[in-house]
Amino acid sequence: MTDKVEKGEAEWRRELGEERYHVCREKGTEPAFTGAYWDCHEAGVYRCAGCGSELFRSQTKFDSGTGWPSFWDVIEQGRVARHEDLSYGMRRIEVSCAHCGAHLGHLFPDGPAPTGQRYCINSLSLRLDKENTD
Repeated sequence: MTDKVEKGEAEWRRELGEERYHVCREKGTEPAFTGAYWDCHEAGVYRCAGCGSELFRSQTKFDSGTGWPSFWDVIEQGRVARHEDLSYGMRRIEVSCAHCGAHLGHLFPDGPAPTGQRYCINSLSLRLDKENTD
């Protein structure tokens, strides 16, 4: 992974817009069943909305029934950072982009095989690069 992306908050806000800024920089969460990718079945690579780093492949996406895009693995180890999150009286693992620090969502140990993990990710923190199927 290359050097970390460093920008001022005003620059992040201008580039991301208010909704994305809230999720990616202020660790917000979009309402369930509202994001662009929770029910998306198109092939491609999911990139960080903040810096464009490749994070997840559509082949690892699955329907978790939660209303957020869920993946059972990352595209490559080291692309997603993990942090303990004790907010809201819960103990969870927050996941963020290792390159720019954008908040992505959370990691849970209740996903399908082969990893048993569920990366529960906000659509606003992602951008899908669709595969050309022509």
